[in-house]
Order: sequence, then C-alpha cells, then structure tokens
Amino acid sequence: MSFDRAAAPILGRNLTYGMLDTLGRAIVTGTYEERDFPTEADLSRDYGVSRSVTREAVKMLTAKGLLSARPRQGTVVQPASAWSLLDADVLRWLMERKFSRRLLREFTELRHAIEPAAAALAAERADDLRRAGIERGFRRMVAAERGDDDVLGADIAFHVAILQAADNPFFAQFEPVVASALHSSIRFTNRIKGHSASLEQHDAVRHAIMACDPAAARAAMDKLIADVLALIGAASGA
Repeated sequence: MSFDRAAAPILGRNLTYGMLDTLGRAIVTGTYEERDFPTEADLSRDYGVSRSVTREAVKMLTAKGLLSARPRQGTVVQPASAWSLLDADVLRWLMERKFSRRLLREFTELRHAIEPAAAALAAERADDLRRAGIERGFRRMVAAERGDDDVLGADIAFHVAILQAADNPFFAQFEPVVASALHSSIRFTNRIKGHSASLEQHDAVRHAIMACDPAAARAAMDKLIADVLALIGAASGA
C-alpha cells in the first residue's frame, strides 16, 4: 500500500486527513490483522510525512476506536468491537472490505430498528418542504427504474429524506449508516433478485407519510426492510 503524498495538498490539515484515510482504510480492510501496527517513526519514514502529521493522524484514528496506545506495547490495532461504527469514515472504510452478508445483515437490522419509527414520525411531523424532499426522492427512484437516474443515489435520497422529515436530529445522524447499508444491499439484491428496490413498497411508505398516517407509514417501512432481512437470511441459509 502507498500514500500518494503528491495527490494531497501540502498546506493546512489536508495532508493529515490523507494519512488518516490511508491508515484507516488499511486497518479496517485487514492490512494489520497479522502484523504489528508501525511506530510513528516508521510511518513517517515509509510515507514521507512529518512526525507531526503522523501523530495527528494516529490521534484521530484512536478517537475513532481503531487504535490504542498501551504501556510497553506501543500503538496497537483495536478489535472491530471497539471501533466507532457510526463514524462516517469508519463506515466508508467498512464498505471497502470484502463483501460480507453478516455485515449487511447487521446494517439492515439497525435500519429495521430505526427507519420504521422515522417513517411514523415523518407522517406526524413533516412540513411541506420535507414532504417535497420525500416526493423528489421517490421520483428519482421512478426515473432510476427507467435508467434515467442513479439507482443507489435515488434510493439513498428517498430514505434520507424520511430520516430528515422525522424532525429529530438524532434520526438525521443515521444518514451515513443508511447510505452504507443501501450501498451493500443494492449490490446484494441486484445479484440475487436482478433489481435493487421495490417501487411498490417504497410508494406505500411515501403514500402513508403523505396521508399523515403514522401507523401505516411504520408498517410499510417495517415490511420493506423486513423483506430485505428475509432475503439475506434465505441467501445465507439462516
């Protein structure tokens, strides 16, 4: 693995973030599973950056739960259970690992716990602006079905619009999780079913929200995500 120093701007903190991204991706994708994490001196030498850049990147990775400093052991890679799994960078790096049905199932289980409640709240609270966002997301999905829009981007836009329409900042913070889960889910369902999303099921969610029917919105979203979980379970023999 190499760090393209020339591709990262020298000024400001961009070089540090380039180092962060390089090391974070290496940790999450398993580069250091069977060998020790390098010292700051070794990293500085190998990647051609200053000790201060390396030190700051290591601090940031430590804050994300990927590294820890132990007396007489130096800096070590933490087990995945310690990682900040809702961190946008960690989620992005996880998507670069070899495809895993287990990870997809875990992502989808979290969506199953969050999104039906968000849909119910959206049916209760969404104002005209946020309803319009949901409508735009669904229209994009219709266009994507015709080949006139990006399938992944349209699906994400629809679900994120619902999280935002719940009018609760905690729900909105789950946008990176939903985006990551859909990214994996669409790759998976394309391979198994030949298509990525059911327009009929998404339309049922949209219609219930527009009708201000929280119970119907919750039930429609619950069924949509439960069907994905069932597909994952059937494909993995669970």
